[in-house]
Amino acid sequence: MASRRILKRNLNNMVIDVVEECFTIQLIDQSKVEQADTVIDEAATFQDAMLSKINSAKSKADFKPITAEIENAAIGFIQKLNALS
Repeated sequence: MASRRILKRNLNNMVIDVVEECFTIQLIDQSKVEQADTVIDEAATFQDAMLSKINSAKSKADFKPITAEIENAAIGFIQKLNALS
C-alpha cells in the first residue's frame, strides 16, 4: 500500500517522463508535433483525473485500483510513445 504522497509523486514523475519524451520527439521530428501534443494533452487530463481520485480516496483499499489504473496507463503511454518514435 502506497501512501497518498508517494502515489502522487509516482504519478507526477510518470507524467513528467511522458511530456519530456514528447518534447524530445517534437525536436527530432517536426512532422510529429501534433501527435506528440495530443499525447501531452492526454497525459495532463489523466493526471488531473487521477489526482482527483487520489484526493477522494478514503481508505487503503481505495488505493489499489488507483495504483493499477496508473500502472496500466503508464504502459499505454509507453506504447503511444513507441508508436511516435
